[in-house]
Amino acid sequence: MNKIYTIRIALIVALGGFLMGFDASVISGVVRFIEPYFELTKIQLGWAVACLTLVATITMFFVGPISDRIGRKKTLSYAAILFAISAISSALATDFWFFIIARMIGGIGVGASLIIAPMYIAEISPPKLRGRLVSFNQLNIVLGISVAFFSNYIILKLSASEVAWIKTFQLDSNAWRYMLGIEAIPAIFYFAFLFFVPRSPRWLALKGFEDMALVIMKKASGEEIAIAEFKAVKESLKKDSKKDKPHIKELFKPAMKLVMIIGIVIAITQQITGINAVFFYAPMIFEQSGVGLDASFSQAILVGITNLVFTIVAIWLIDRIGRKPLLMIGISGIVISMFVIGMAFKTATYSLNSEKIVELNEVVQNQKIYQLENKQFESDLEFRKEVQAVFGNELNEEIETLLITNAININPMMVLFGIIAFVASFACSLGPVMWVLFSELFPNRLRGLAISFAGTINSGFSFLVQLVFPWELANIGNSNTFFFYGAFAVFGLIILKIYLPETKGKSLEELEKILVKS
Repeated sequence: MNKIYTIRIALIVALGGFLMGFDASVISGVVRFIEPYFELTKIQLGWAVACLTLVATITMFFVGPISDRIGRKKTLSYAAILFAISAISSALATDFWFFIIARMIGGIGVGASLIIAPMYIAEISPPKLRGRLVSFNQLNIVLGISVAFFSNYIILKLSASEVAWIKTFQLDSNAWRYMLGIEAIPAIFYFAFLFFVPRSPRWLALKGFEDMALVIMKKASGEEIAIAEFKAVKESLKKDSKKDKPHIKELFKPAMKLVMIIGIVIAITQQITGINAVFFYAPMIFEQSGVGLDASFSQAILVGITNLVFTIVAIWLIDRIGRKPLLMIGISGIVISMFVIGMAFKTATYSLNSEKIVELNEVVQNQKIYQLENKQFESDLEFRKEVQAVFGNELNEEIETLLITNAININPMMVLFGIIAFVASFACSLGPVMWVLFSELFPNRLRGLAISFAGTINSGFSFLVQLVFPWELANIGNSNTFFFYGAFAVFGLIILKIYLPETKGKSLEELEKILVKS
């Protein structure tokens, strides 16, 4: 086995995950600039953020079959081009709808890379390395998110500098354009590096290029393993050749029942347990625990570091202890973490003493605030209701947040511990393991279509979680929101415990025989 060759190929392909993570999160540093520049309403600002996820969701449904037609490598090359076009055009946008179209182009790249990169890596990897190599994609997503935050910070700091070249290149007045445009650099590198990547051997075999497929498999897995795997691939394709072109209806046939149950449950569980609520709203969560604005952002950075560290732990463990044990341990950790966070908010009380009222009135400048003095409330919902009754139409989101963060009496370390434990549990289980399982569960002939279907469901639930989280906090309360996520984690844990077999160390063709009942 040429281990170095296979790892190098996997690392190159996984750069698609880096671009996906960067593109999805770079907008966090841009929103404060584009809102006044384009004179946006709050709905338009939200659309500027969410349009990428929506287009990525739609793309996932189509990109698997497209990659079956034109190949995994070519699909990733087109994705790299789209990332570069999106970065440059969004940086140059002078009109809001042009900016939205540019973001949507990036969404196509995100959807394509998120599905095809792990699929390609699984199809070229030997069984013993497949889990770790596919997990490179998740690691790169995490790195992309972190680098985007760091890149935004550096550009913002540079824009405040008095150095002459800063003004020459207008970085001081166009910092947000540079934040967006810089993504073109890794996108161009990705496109160039893909020239050194072979086409997927299983895709080549699917298209009848058997000699070329075997040569690549020998380089990746070694001659003995490659010959055995190639024989299994041919048998699988021979069986599939008697069937018509893959159609979505085939995913719902009795033979596919087990793999579809597993795929859909893990796709939903990964998102409905609240990971993107935490990643996108971490400062809001920490601020509502009363730690203050600066501390909330520093604790959010800790969330990112935790995510990176435990993703690396998962890559180290996934081919050692297996996929199922990691999932069982990780989802159990998610259940406990959500219970801890929920209990922290459940036991919190809300009150404003005389001293706090005086301090807050200097900011709020409204005598109605004195009606809240020394009243105690047992939940955030009760407190919100009273605040709304007191201020009426004069209440805005800024005042409400200020009052909640100052009134809450809670153990903030309990919230911090729960969030960090949740992110650690997710990062070493549902984060990377889902994509590894997606690349393993589905049969060769239907893999592209099935991964697109499951990925679409996953991305759709991601969009919904991001959309409704602020509404949940305001309408069902902090504690109930986290208990809600924990309950879904319990449901996912039970289903996966019953139905999910261990896939570690088995070839894709062996897994097809186990999971797909003819």
